[in-house]
Amino acid sequence: MLSSRSTVDVRFYELDPYNHLNHTAYLAYCEVGRIEALERRGIGMQTLDERGYRVIVVNLVARFVAPAVAGDRLEVVTHVEKIRRAGHDWRHRIERAGQVLFRAEVRAAMTDRSGRPVRVPDFVVEALSR
Repeated sequence: MLSSRSTVDVRFYELDPYNHLNHTAYLAYCEVGRIEALERRGIGMQTLDERGYRVIVVNLVARFVAPAVAGDRLEVVTHVEKIRRAGHDWRHRIERAGQVLFRAEVRAAMTDRSGRPVRVPDFVVEALSR
């Protein structure tokens, strides 16, 4: 199954009042990981949209382990756990120098342009499976 790594740098404007990375930024970093992983497999969001498909997050479970701070260089580890009939399950891990700071489980659904759930097309299954 697809596995990918992306690097992101924590910027000062992403910090909360305690000088920790704001909780919402972790979710944005997971999105970076998913989008970059899809692009590397040739099925980026624009390609999917051109072919009439969209990927939407329908469920998210997050676990904050330790804070990131300004200047940290983080690695977003992204993995497709399971491909379902109308979607896929992703696992994310955000690390700093090998230390896990955050984990997330994301369920994404495939839809058509109108938002109606559709079966994951074969070209997506193939791209996510290799």
